[in-house]
Amino acid sequence: MPFSLIDILALLTFISLWYGYSVFARKKAKTTDCIAYTLQQHRIQWMQEIITREARVSDTNLLANLERNIAFFASSTLLILAGIFTLFAQVETLERVIASLPFAVEVDHLAIQLKLAVLSIIFVISFFQFTWSMRQYGFVNVMIGAAPSMTNSTKDQENIKAYAKEMAVVQDQAAHSYNYGLRSYYFALAEISWFLHPILFVGLSLWVVFTLYTREFNSRAVKAMTKAKVLLHQQTANLNTSNTKTTLVNDDK
Repeated sequence: MPFSLIDILALLTFISLWYGYSVFARKKAKTTDCIAYTLQQHRIQWMQEIITREARVSDTNLLANLERNIAFFASSTLLILAGIFTLFAQVETLERVIASLPFAVEVDHLAIQLKLAVLSIIFVISFFQFTWSMRQYGFVNVMIGAAPSMTNSTKDQENIKAYAKEMAVVQDQAAHSYNYGLRSYYFALAEISWFLHPILFVGLSLWVVFTLYTREFNSRAVKAMTKAKVLLHQQTANLNTSNTKTTLVNDDK
């Protein structure tokens, strides 16, 4: 048997932590200020601002920058996969390197191949997430191109605002796919430690979950974006109040 009992338990712990954190983060983001929830509010505001502008070149440039970042990771993932597949032909060399490292457990030929296979699966998942994110950002560009301009009709304004919100939903889904792809990179780094020792594998998996939670829910960036969201809502409310007063004054005249 290529894997010991502790290796199997370590792998099951790794999968449970990855899946469990993904479910936890998705549910908690619905009720707690975090990167996902706060950015969603900013995206809604962004899309609503787009429909009030006739020239949308700057907005498409911003989306293009996001797509370039994702394309970089997608192409990098393919290079990483190529490197991993190359290691399958160098298993004996890799086995000697691991055996020369301190505290590394003794592994056989088949165990190394299976660990490389797990690592390959992680990066394949990451690649699919990045490419799906790129496609969804392309959908957002199409929706921006088709977005109508704001009119004076109240009914039209409500429809256009609803359209802007749907644009924000598609962009939010694209950002989630990008986030899932990056998260795969984090867990892939933890999986590399499995080549050395299964206990180290579990420890680094826990550290990855802690790091992700800290950055997504309790970082200074989250606090700053949440404060900016509150300030933005206050400014929007004040502007709406001012416009209402102006309308009432004009009606009195």
